[in-house]
Amino acid sequence: MLIAIASTDGETVNEHFGRADRFLIYEIAEGRRHLLLIRRVNPWSAGDGSHEFSEERFTPLAASLADCARIYCSHIGQRPRQELEQRGITVVAGTRRISEITEEENAASP
Repeated sequence: MLIAIASTDGETVNEHFGRADRFLIYEIAEGRRHLLLIRRVNPWSAGDGSHEFSEERFTPLAASLADCARIYCSHIGQRPRQELEQRGITVVAGTRRISEITEEENAASP
């Protein structure tokens, strides 16, 4: 299973989904966790909070994360969350240490 984490420092979930220009992609399998790659993306949001949802801008970002079962980010708007969940991706918002998340995911993996 792959998970995507929005982080600016590689240690904590500390980036808003819409402002993220990269996601850390972790593979969780067979009792192990592994940082597979850093996936660079075009930030979806203009960052000023006044942007409206744009399918044209959102679709490429969602497609680049389609192989991930979950996305962890510090914050996310309601519409992007709904769009991702309709695509079968679980979104978890909040600031946490990445090591805690990967340990929990690892413990839950078959």
